[in-house]
Amino acid sequence: MAEITDSIEVPEPGRSQDDNKPRRGGKRAKKGPLGRLALFYRQIVAELRKVVWPTKKQLSTYTTVVIIFVVVVIGLVTVIDWGFTEVVTYVFG
Repeated sequence: MAEITDSIEVPEPGRSQDDNKPRRGGKRAKKGPLGRLALFYRQIVAELRKVVWPTKKQLSTYTTVVIIFVVVVIGLVTVIDWGFTEVVTYVFG
């Protein structure tokens, strides 16, 4: 019979299964702190270029929806708080 195990080990791309050496940092490990900081900054700029920024109309719509939602939640919490105040006043006099 074949033995069934819970995990299947798959080697990382470019590495064989019996290559168990600890992985080094690659190009990043050879750079100094300023080089790593510059790389981090470049990666941030690259990610920000991928962002789909909303138009002015979308932004105003989203802002309006958020403000209305916050006002509704404030009203709900106020009513619940007033109700609890009345209950506590009734119970404890």
